[in-house]
This record gives sequence, C-alpha cells and structure tokens, in this order.
Amino acid sequence: MTPAATRAGSLLGAPVLREPGHAPVVHLVRGGVIEGVHHGSVVVLGADGEVRFRLGDAEAAFYPRSALKPLQAVAMLRAGLPLDGDLLSLAAASHSGEERHLDGTRRILDLAGLAEAELRNTPDMPYDRVVRDSWVREGRGPSRLAQNCSGKHAAMLWTAKLNGWSLDDYLDPAHPLQRAVAETVEDLTGQRIAHVTVDGCGAPLFAVSLHGLARALARITTAAPGTPEARVADAMREHAEMASGVRRDVAALMRAVPGLLAKDGFEGVQVAALPDGRAIAVKIADGADRARVPVAAAALAHAGIDPALLTEFAGAPLLGGGRPVGAVRTVPALDLAS
Repeated sequence: MTPAATRAGSLLGAPVLREPGHAPVVHLVRGGVIEGVHHGSVVVLGADGEVRFRLGDAEAAFYPRSALKPLQAVAMLRAGLPLDGDLLSLAAASHSGEERHLDGTRRILDLAGLAEAELRNTPDMPYDRVVRDSWVREGRGPSRLAQNCSGKHAAMLWTAKLNGWSLDDYLDPAHPLQRAVAETVEDLTGQRIAHVTVDGCGAPLFAVSLHGLARALARITTAAPGTPEARVADAMREHAEMASGVRRDVAALMRAVPGLLAKDGFEGVQVAALPDGRAIAVKIADGADRARVPVAAAALAHAGIDPALLTEFAGAPLLGGGRPVGAVRTVPALDLAS
C-alpha cells in the first residue's frame, strides 16, 4: 500500500466546502407547462481525462454516498481481499436485498470464518420494494444481511481479519482499514478528501468533488488487466444484478451499454465510465431518482454513447387520469443539439 505522503505532490487540493452552484437539469412538463424543476450538476470526461461537458458545479465538495463503493472495493483488494466474480461485485454493491444478495453475504462471512453478528452495518429492510413487501407479509423485520451495504461490510471485516486488524471498531475512521480506504479514495480521485462523516450504513464517508469521482471511475475502468481496479470493474460489469438488483436501473444501464461500469448512490448520485476512460458523474440536488436517470442518460450521450441505446432511460411519463399527460425531461442545456 502506497503511503499518502509519497503521493502528496501529485494530489490536487481538497475541494471547497460550499453550497454547490447547482443548475436546472430536469423539467417536469405536464400538459405543456413546466410544473417543476430539479437542480443538479453534471460533468463529462473524454477519454483523455479532459472535461468535455459540464453543467452546475462539479468542483464543490459533496458526498458520493454509495457511488464510492467501487473505490472502497479497490482499497480492500489492495489490502489483500481475495474476492473476484459475483462476491466481489457484492462487496461493491448497494444491493436490493434479494436472496442471492443475502446468500452472497453469508458466503463472504463463511469464507472469512466470521458470523453475521460481527457486522456493524445498520439493520434495515430490503431495498427492493417487491422483496420488502414480501418480507412484511411474512412478518420479517430489519436485519443486517438485508441492509443494502451488507456485502461491503462483510468484505471489510474479512479484509481487517486478513491483516490482523481489530474487528469491533472496523468502522472507525482511524482504523487501519478506513485509513487504507481514504488513501485509495485520494489516489483514484487525484485530490485530497475535503471532509469525513458517517454514511447511512455506519461506514466512513469521504467528501470529494463530482469531477474527482468521475476521474476515479475512469481510473478503474482503464486499469491494466488483473489489477485491483480492473478486477472490480470486471466483477461489477459481469455481475450487474449482484451489484444492484434485477429491477434496478443501474443494472439495466450496464446491460444496455456494452462495457459500461455504473454505480448509483443515495441522494441522486450517479457515476459511470467506459473502458477507454470516458466518464460521467451526476448529482441531483434534491436526491430524486426520477431526475438522476435521465440526466445520467443525457450525460452519456454527451460522452459519445449512441442515444438509441439510452432511450429507455430518457425520462418517465407524468400521468393524469391514468394516462400520460407529460414527461420528465432534461433541460435544453443537456440536449446534444445545444
């Protein structure tokens, strides 16, 4: 593991902590009238790493939320975690709580010789609405396995155990595991972390810039075969449903665009990158998924993806009396023609 001090000269400074200068990105158009507006920020990088398109504020510090998970998975592989395939995809997942996800987390714990009780993530119901409704009908309650970050937490525990690090406090930002994650986040984003807080699952959460997040995913998708970065990208692309779920838009997006690596995050975050280094990152100010998906599709079109591959992600209809009377549309500034 490369000490942060040896990379200090190559790192940009931490992004500024400020109110982001978000811009309108989505219009809710009902009956020809703009009924509502979602604000956000977008950045698109070319294969050379240069910014090809931006809207809003891509340089302010923000929380990537679960879009940070591929970076966390890279950090664990660098620290010796021996996972690949579906279980590595699960280690980078915000999963839906399907049985495959629960079974996969159990498999990671079994391989590590650990128990579910050693997980420190917050108990929750499954994220997928269909699965959650089934749990309610069956009288099942929140569990650590069902919480969408359980695969990551099981992998974190195993990484700590492999290195002889303590297990009870593996979520402490000062823990060797979390220090290793922070070093990897700085390495891949190319900038210093602006702030550290606690994510919804209890793990440390690092503030970077939207630009830095896009740069990090490009680093992951362009890495040489067999490296930790390439192993994470391969696992998530080959097992997209394990990294999310069968009904999730992020899995559908990876299936629709050959070679695409994509990860969503709570509060309207989306990052995606192609094997040649083209990358996009999106933050929706109010966290709305109905805005995140079409804005991500528009950003990918700016990155050179054939818009025909993105049609199903262009925006949901607005209904009136059970029939379409409008649509969720990206603003003209995001149109390729503009």
